[in-house]
Amino acid sequence: MRKFCRRFALLCLALVISGCATGNYVVLLESPDGTTGSVVIEDANGQTRLDRKNQGTNIGPSGTRSGPFEVTEARISRDFAAALAAQPPLPQRFQLHFKIGSADLTEESERTIDDVFEAIRLRGPSAVSVIGHTDTLSGARWNEQLGLIRAKAVAELLRQRNIEVIDLRIESHGERNLLIKTADGVSEPRNRRVEISVR
Repeated sequence: MRKFCRRFALLCLALVISGCATGNYVVLLESPDGTTGSVVIEDANGQTRLDRKNQGTNIGPSGTRSGPFEVTEARISRDFAAALAAQPPLPQRFQLHFKIGSADLTEESERTIDDVFEAIRLRGPSAVSVIGHTDTLSGARWNEQLGLIRAKAVAELLRQRNIEVIDLRIESHGERNLLIKTADGVSEPRNRRVEISVR
């Protein structure tokens, strides 16, 4: 339910504060992760399902419901300008990858880490989550510790660069949330990562 509310928060906000010359309507927007999902609008006039980006339906007094219709980007910008301007910045997510069995960044992540931290700095004081992950090469107990070592190493780099954060959460998922599903004992570079979420 929380995911549903987050995904459609902008849609609901637009509905509450907007009225346009052609009547009130609701429109389905793309979520921060680039997906659309779907929503069912139900009232005394029946149900209408919206399941595509920029699909809308009229709402209001009895008898005014129409089926889904496409809403242009220009119309969304015009009708929902206040709602779009009022929304908070979308969360940003970053991934840094590590060499096998260590807390040393890969060469690629070494090259991009300054860009990641600069993006966080430009955003301003934020809540930051740093989660360490591993592949399945070692046992689950060690991988839990290794994930935490990696997360702490990245958090320390944030501190060294004097990046201001409101709340910094550091945790390990070890091998529990694999990006690429593998069997036990498999070396998978994409699973050896730290995920940074900035809100």
